[in-house]
Amino acid sequence: MNKPPENKSRSDTATDTLARKSRAADVVSGGHLVARALKNEGVDTIFTLCGGHIIDIYDGCLDEGIRIIDVRHEQTAAHAADGYARQTGKLGCVVTTAGPGCTNAVTGIATAFRSESPVLHIGGQSALAQHKMGSLQDLPHVDMMTPITKFASGVFSTERVADMVSMAARECFSGAYGPSYLEIPRDVLDREIPVESAVIPKAGSYRASVRSIGDPADIEKLASILIQSKSPAALFGQQVWSSGGHQDALNFIRALDIPAYMNGASRGMLPIDDPHHFDRTRRDAFANADVIVIVGTPFDFRMGYGKRISNDATLIQIDQSYATVGKNRDLSLGLAGDPGAILAAVAQAVCAASSGRIDDGARQSRQKWMAKLREIEITKLEKLMPLFTTDQSPIHPYRLAWEINQFLGDDTIYVGDGGDIVTISAQAVRPRNPGQWMDPGALGSLGVGTGFSMAAKLAHPDKEVICLYGDGAFGMTAFDMETAQRFGAPYLAVIGNNSAMNQIRYGQITKYGSERGNVGNQLGDVQFSKFAEMIGGYGEEVRDASEIQPALQRARAAIAKSGKCAVVNVWVDPDEYAPGTKAQTMYK
Repeated sequence: MNKPPENKSRSDTATDTLARKSRAADVVSGGHLVARALKNEGVDTIFTLCGGHIIDIYDGCLDEGIRIIDVRHEQTAAHAADGYARQTGKLGCVVTTAGPGCTNAVTGIATAFRSESPVLHIGGQSALAQHKMGSLQDLPHVDMMTPITKFASGVFSTERVADMVSMAARECFSGAYGPSYLEIPRDVLDREIPVESAVIPKAGSYRASVRSIGDPADIEKLASILIQSKSPAALFGQQVWSSGGHQDALNFIRALDIPAYMNGASRGMLPIDDPHHFDRTRRDAFANADVIVIVGTPFDFRMGYGKRISNDATLIQIDQSYATVGKNRDLSLGLAGDPGAILAAVAQAVCAASSGRIDDGARQSRQKWMAKLREIEITKLEKLMPLFTTDQSPIHPYRLAWEINQFLGDDTIYVGDGGDIVTISAQAVRPRNPGQWMDPGALGSLGVGTGFSMAAKLAHPDKEVICLYGDGAFGMTAFDMETAQRFGAPYLAVIGNNSAMNQIRYGQITKYGSERGNVGNQLGDVQFSKFAEMIGGYGEEVRDASEIQPALQRARAAIAKSGKCAVVNVWVDPDEYAPGTKAQTMYK
């Protein structure tokens, strides 16, 4: 067999399908145009798993100073891009190769779609010259991604690569945020063209302001409604945080003395001791309020499709998407626009009108209304405290959730990944600041925790990140904890381990009985602490409730000392469930 000369490099002996990159300054390849366009969008990190179709994008990212985080599974890459967008407020970006690279990322993109997260998914494709010939990993990616994105397209000329990236990115922020998909064939990426032939939109020169308040007359109308309200309530959803409107929301509720409830990333928006912060009386408030303001969250299953709200209340909905306003539930007033801008405009209108209209006893009534709700809040917390502090064995999952809440610091980002365990944690875990709660969202995806945690730590290296997994969720993506370590993003994984997919198990047992109900939902008893040790991190098993807090503290210390991840595997009672699981509210 002939051997290549010893002075030949690997690229010198490569096949002619890997044409060498030109170093000329007056030419540019498609992959480098992708990187330039991403840099113009403010993208500083891409999440990816390597593949031959996309390697020129990597080369471009090196030139543009864009960080490349390569994972072990594309689902994690897509979740990480979603998590990075949620944490930074910027465009998240995932780059996958063709075929299985794209299909592996589908769950992550679908999660971003239902959670309204701005993520650009760039996917490879075989060369245009091989179109419909049965090339390696060829699939109709654009057709597949269209239903779960705001925009999906192929790119058919190198000259248009940067322009199409800018177009797709712009669509991510149009109305309610969401993902876009671009498929770029390999020959389009690899081709080099004169720089002057490339269409490269100038950064900051092709975006319109999205801070719309809609019709000013509606702002005045809402201000009048709220000024006269004696028992109002407001719910702030994911959009309030993702659009950067949380401070406007705070000013709004404080100016009007409105009890506020939060979900999604808006959790933590208000300090727990703020007199306007409420979290256990939403059903009570929605049943008895005279005015209810829903901001940045849809009437989906989490809201009982709007059916749990009193028909007697004046119902207001504010959302970035016109299509969401009034969906599933009739309204008294709907406003489509930027949540923060609308709330700020209403607060300003209220202040301008306050001298003539607000001092009619309504404010005093609102104070009494909040005091009444506060009494109910205290009563409900007192009823939960025996569960939060029980020493029962096996460990009650409520005790685990409470211990995590007690463990959180002011800058701890909490991630929930699972079914029943995350539902339970919502009863106890209270992040200290906005944006410090992350969960699967409306799609209910398991396996988000690893990508979210890694992204959160990469976005905020100085903050602590803790992820509470169900054991089923942990098993889906846990190997990318090694990726987090590899890129200096260690986090603490806490596993509520009941050796089952327990949220589904409850429904099966209830419907079919114990003999037939434990089918398809049982998992093995796994000592996940050994996994942490395998990748060089800290691991601990906990079977006694009194040991939860000490174990968490030891894990925190171990991460600080070693820079490696930690796993605390807590064995919880498989026969304890969240109230929502027992009521099967997710299916109603």
